[in-house]
Amino acid sequence: MSTPAEEEDPFPVDDGLFSETFSQEVVFTLMGEQLKISQVFGANLGVAAAVWEAAVHLCRFLKDQSVNLKGKRIIELGAGTGLVGILAARLDHKSLKKKSSLIKMLYVCFLSGAEVTLTDLPLALPQLQANVSANTLSNGWPSAEPAVLPLSWGEDHLNFPSDWDLVLGADIIYLPETYPLLLKTLAHLCKSGAVVYLSSKMRREHGTHIFFEEYLPSRFHVTLIHRDEKQNNNIYRASLRTEE
Repeated sequence: MSTPAEEEDPFPVDDGLFSETFSQEVVFTLMGEQLKISQVFGANLGVAAAVWEAAVHLCRFLKDQSVNLKGKRIIELGAGTGLVGILAARLDHKSLKKKSSLIKMLYVCFLSGAEVTLTDLPLALPQLQANVSANTLSNGWPSAEPAVLPLSWGEDHLNFPSDWDLVLGADIIYLPETYPLLLKTLAHLCKSGAVVYLSSKMRREHGTHIFFEEYLPSRFHVTLIHRDEKQNNNIYRASLRTEE
């Protein structure tokens, strides 16, 4: 899986990020599936318009560790274009035997009895829902269609239940002003014992390390479980502290 751009830092410290609006439809051929992904680059969507490599790192880790997520309730934060979730939802059991081990992992994570909810900011939902709709097969989804819901961290998180099994996030740690809001949201979602997996490129200029070294440990038990030196990508596992 590849990103639409191979920049060293896709999140420059620049107020003019995506100041001009333009759309781009890319046909991804991934794991034997062709997906039409619309990416609307502009000031409103910003980084939510693209697909980033941190999601691939997280998927590979779950596969390598043989994490069994069958029958789990899963919520993804900052889903963006929805490429990974849509891909997983398009795979059916009839063709699974012919797929690679990574595809099988994705199927287990997102479809095999799992209830998946994809969330992002309200402005990102039209792109996300359009991509879900554009990739619906003529005979429907092999399993349930992914749910697409708005979630503004620290504001409407109480509209969501706290009985999730797993909370996923890929490259969502890059704006320091959102760190307290994300922490509050994660604490609510994990009240019943959900495990959090966060995959992130460690951008020091954005203080990404501060979230994982200071904010998250204040409420969660945090473990660095994978480090990719070449890509500067870390994966953390976290669970809410219960002793307080």
